[in-house]
Amino acid sequence: MPRPLIDLLWRDHPDAPAGGSRGPRASVSTGTVVAAAIRLADADGLGAVTVRRLAGELGVSTMSVYTHVNSRDDLLVLMADAVHGQLDRPSYGRLGWRARVRRLAEANLALLQAHPWLHEVRDDRTALGPGTIAKYDHELRALTPLGLDPVTCDAALTFVLDFVRAGARSLAPRPHAAELAEHWPEWGPRLAAYLGEDHPLAQEVGAAAGAAHDGATDPSFAWDFGLARVLDALAALT
Repeated sequence: MPRPLIDLLWRDHPDAPAGGSRGPRASVSTGTVVAAAIRLADADGLGAVTVRRLAGELGVSTMSVYTHVNSRDDLLVLMADAVHGQLDRPSYGRLGWRARVRRLAEANLALLQAHPWLHEVRDDRTALGPGTIAKYDHELRALTPLGLDPVTCDAALTFVLDFVRAGARSLAPRPHAAELAEHWPEWGPRLAAYLGEDHPLAQEVGAAAGAAHDGATDPSFAWDFGLARVLDALAALT
C-alpha cells in the first residue's frame, strides 16, 4: 500500500518511514515514476499523464504504478514539487531588493516556460513538499531587504508570483501570432476603414501600440512594463 502523500514527498529524508511491502523488489522507484511523468507532461501536456500511459512508458503494470502513488492527483503534487526543487537558487549576495525580485521573477518565468503544465497544478498540498518549501524560502529571501512583517512578506511574494504566472501565459506561443504580425501592415489600415469613426479611443491607442509592436500586442514589452510596475508597488511598502 502506498505511503501517505507527505511521506512520499519526503521519501528521501533520513527520517522518512521505510516504504514497500513484502514481496519481490520493485522494478521502478517512486522517483522514477515521477520523473517519467514529468517527461510526459513536458512533451505532450498534462493530459498525457495517465497511469496507463505511464505504466507503458516504464514497462510495468498499472498496479505497479499505484504501489508508488495513491492517485493521479497525488502524482501531480509529486511532479510539481520535484520541478520546484529544480529551480535555480543562487545566492543573492549583496544585490538590492529590486534586483533580487527581478531575478526570482525571471527564474519562475523560466520554470513555467520549461514546464507549462505547472499552470494546471493548483493543489495546496504541494506546499508540503521539500522542493516547494526550499523554493519558497529562497524567494522570501529576495524580499528580506524590504523589512516586511511575515504576513505582508508572504502576500508580497504571492503578488509577484501571480504576476509571473499571468506573464508566462501571455508569453506562451500563440498559434496565429506570426500570421497577425506578417499581415498587420495590410490589415491595420483595412481594419481602420471598417471601423470608420467608431470607437475613436480604441483606434488611436490601438494604432499607436500596433505601430510600435508591429502587431496587436507585444508580450515581451508587456512583461517588462508589468514587472517594473510590480517593483514600484513593492517600493510603496518600504
